Amino acid sequence: MPGELLTAYFKDNSLVKQHLDSYNKFIEFGIQGIINRVGVIQPSVEGFELRFGQVRLEKPKIIEADGAQRAILPSEARLRNLTYAAPIFLEIIPVFNGVERTLFSEVFIGELPVMVKSKLCYLDNMSQEELIEAGEDPADPGGYFIINGSERVLVSIEDLAPNRLMCTREKDNTLVTAKVFSTRFGFRARCVVERTSEGFLRVVFPASPKDLPLISTLRALGLEKKEEILAAFSNEKIIRNDILLNLELDTTTDRESALEFLGKKAAPGQAEDYRLKRAEVLLDTYLLPHIGIDPQDRLKKAHYLCKMAEHAIKVAYKEIPQDDKDHYSNKRIKLAGDLMEDLFRYAFQFLVKDIAYQAGRADARGRHLAVQTLVRPDALSDRIRYSMATGNWIAGQTGVSQLLDRTSFLSSMSHLRRLISPLSRKHPHFKARDLHGTHWGKICPNESPEGPSCALVKNLSLLCEISIGEDEKAIEEALAKLGVKM
Repeated sequence: MPGELLTAYFKDNSLVKQHLDSYNKFIEFGIQGIINRVGVIQPSVEGFELRFGQVRLEKPKIIEADGAQRAILPSEARLRNLTYAAPIFLEIIPVFNGVERTLFSEVFIGELPVMVKSKLCYLDNMSQEELIEAGEDPADPGGYFIINGSERVLVSIEDLAPNRLMCTREKDNTLVTAKVFSTRFGFRARCVVERTSEGFLRVVFPASPKDLPLISTLRALGLEKKEEILAAFSNEKIIRNDILLNLELDTTTDRESALEFLGKKAAPGQAEDYRLKRAEVLLDTYLLPHIGIDPQDRLKKAHYLCKMAEHAIKVAYKEIPQDDKDHYSNKRIKLAGDLMEDLFRYAFQFLVKDIAYQAGRADARGRHLAVQTLVRPDALSDRIRYSMATGNWIAGQTGVSQLLDRTSFLSSMSHLRRLISPLSRKHPHFKARDLHGTHWGKICPNESPEGPSCALVKNLSLLCEISIGEDEKAIEEALAKLGVKM
């Protein structure tokens, strides 16, 4: 009976479905989203800018030595040590003194490695006979890339969930931290509200000064009066006591004095205007960026900090248990599409800088500013290919792209369903290596290597499926229609 169920399940579902779905989502929405967020390039040329339009990806092609272009199949890419990649074309519209030149054209901006059996691949939807004719094994599920002739798989990375509040005890239970990995378009900021054993509340975020009091931060964000601050917290006795203690210890009185206090700590010895500007940049850019990076989002950030502080106080007084970092609902898995999105964003930033540099250079030499001559496709392609070929990803991660294990069919399947943890192999991490109850049905309890990687390298269980995420705006709209107040 279980055999029949498995056979029926795998008729419609591939073992590498998670990679294919994730990569397809990336090519359909991810690339255009990254380009839209950049939107415009403004080089150091007066009255000239470049606007980005729609992106278009073609099926994999190869340019032969004689300049001829033709389609290429995965089997040929393997035999000839080539990269199985698709050309990317982008509409770039030149704008002179606010007037769009209608003679814009699609420009070739680089190549994107194509996942075998994805929507961009020729093997997608081929019958068994067609696959055999194309030199492929009909049982091969795809889900990997071909870079310089070698098959490489992007191994999924297991990490703590972004934009999710987690509260734990640190340093022999003397410090309680409520932290959130605030993530916005690839930028990740670790924002923390700490409560010391004396009841003092501090805020820590990237580039922030040391020992920044919570009350001063709330005042700088717009909760100025004592009554406003108290109203932002619940009326529980333990919470009120801690907040009153912090209000007593605080030296600031209003928003201006709080910004001045923050500026003095962030940029000591600088002019007053610079200090205030620096304080505002810190609050807008580095504090909880997932809520927003505009000045009008500051009050939302203040209320979110209040919720974090409440959580920390309740955990300190043992009213609620601390969060479990190893619970699988507190984890997220970065699939091939997410990893490719991070890499493409990083490589595209270099291309944008290079186009701006080339435009400035051409203008200085008195050349005509033609879009075709400003774009160097290698700026994008080389960076993507380097990371895919070596496994050295952005933010210093190594071993992300690995040579596909072809020892046997089962070893290939296992490799395509592998998960790696970013934790260091050198430290014990006993808790992280333990089998957790929430792994049931998601992670295989047996398959893991021996030695230092034990239980930090895991494998998905046979019937485990991973959802690829949904756009927040669509969910917010659906909730609003149901009458949920935001």
